Amino acid sequence: MEFTADAPGGTLAAALGATLYCPATRPGLAADVVKQARLGVVSMVLCLEDSIGDADVAAGEANLVRQLETLAARDEPSRDGRPGDGGLPLLFVRVREPAQIRDLVARMGPAARLLSGFVLPKFTEERGIPFLEALTEAESAAGHRLFAMPVLESPELLHLETRAATLSGIARAVDKYRERVLALRLGVTDFCSAYGLRRTPEMTAYDVQLVASVIGDVVNRLGRADGTGYTVTGPVWEYFRLQERIFKPQLRQSIFTGRAEELRTVLIDHDIDGLLREIELDRANGLLGKTCIHPSHVAPVHALSVVSLEEYSDATDILRPERSGGGVLRSAYTNKMNEVKPHRAWAERTLLRAELFGVTREGVGFVDVLAAGARAAGYADAVRTEAP
Repeated sequence: MEFTADAPGGTLAAALGATLYCPATRPGLAADVVKQARLGVVSMVLCLEDSIGDADVAAGEANLVRQLETLAARDEPSRDGRPGDGGLPLLFVRVREPAQIRDLVARMGPAARLLSGFVLPKFTEERGIPFLEALTEAESAAGHRLFAMPVLESPELLHLETRAATLSGIARAVDKYRERVLALRLGVTDFCSAYGLRRTPEMTAYDVQLVASVIGDVVNRLGRADGTGYTVTGPVWEYFRLQERIFKPQLRQSIFTGRAEELRTVLIDHDIDGLLREIELDRANGLLGKTCIHPSHVAPVHALSVVSLEEYSDATDILRPERSGGGVLRSAYTNKMNEVKPHRAWAERTLLRAELFGVTREGVGFVDVLAAGARAAGYADAVRTEAP
C-alpha cells in the first residue's frame, strides 16, 4: 500500500514498523534522517529525553530546530509520496516536559510541517494529560494533525500494587484523546532499571518475568481487538555488537541453506538471532512494530512484518463473505484448523499487515526477505544471497 503522513491513523499505526530512535543532539541529524529513509526506515523518533544528558537539552532543542529547518529547505519529494521510499520517514520528537511541545512547534515555524507528532515519556493519567493538552494546542499552531505516542514505563505501572489503577488511569487519558493517540510504546529498559535488571542478548524481554507480566497486562487492558484497543509496539532491543555467548545461537541452521549460511553467521555475530526471536514473541503477544536504537535492527523487524503466503491464505479464507456465519475449515495448507469467528480478528490484522508490508510469493521465505533487507542495510555486505 502506498501511504503518506496524511493517511488514517489506523494505517500509520500498523505501518510504523521499526521505529528508529536518534539523539536530537547529532550534528548531522538531517543527513541521518535522509540516509535512513533511503535504507527503508519508515518512522523515526528524534529524542530529547533519556538518550541525551540533562545538560544537553537546550543544545539538543536548538540543534533539532536547525536540522528540521534544513530538511524543510531540502524539500525533496518522494517518488510516490510514501515515507521511507525516497522521501522522509514519519518524524516524531520525544520530549521531557509538556511545555517543550508548544515551544518547539513555535520555534520550528514552517518546518513543523515535517512532524507527525510527539513521544510522551513515563506516561500516566496524571502526567499524561498535560502532555496531551499541550499537543492539542501545538496542533492548532502547526496547522496540521499531530499524533501522540505515549511511552508506558513508569514505576507505578511496574509495581503490582499500583498496576491495575495505573492502567485504568492511562486508559481514561488516552480514550479522552483517542483520535490523537497513534500507538502506545513500552519502556522495558525503565522497567528493568527499577529492579536493577538487564537481559542478556541471549534472552528476550519475555524471559524476564517481571517485564513479561507487565506486557501481558498492558495488552490485556489496552490492546484489545474489539475496537477499544490501541496498537502497542514491541520493546527495544539494546544489543548490536558481538557479546561473549553462554547459550547456543537461536537460529535453526536448517532454514539457512547454501549461500544463506553466510547470512546466519552475520546475524549471530551481530546478536540479531535474539532480536528475531523477540520479534516473533512480540507478535504472539499482541504487539506490532518495534522500538529500535540501531539501524541494523530495521531489516529484521521489517522482514518479519512481511506476511507469508500461508498466513495470507488462511486470513483470506477466514474472511470470505460466505463464512460470516462462522464454522471451522481446514487450512489450504492442510496443517491447521481455521475457526472463523475466533480467528477473525487475527485475520483482519494479518490482512492490514499484508497491505502495508506485502506478501511473499510461493517459494520465498523469511530468509530471502531478510537477506535482501540485510544487504540494503549494509551490515551483511558479504552475503551473496539474493531474494527471488
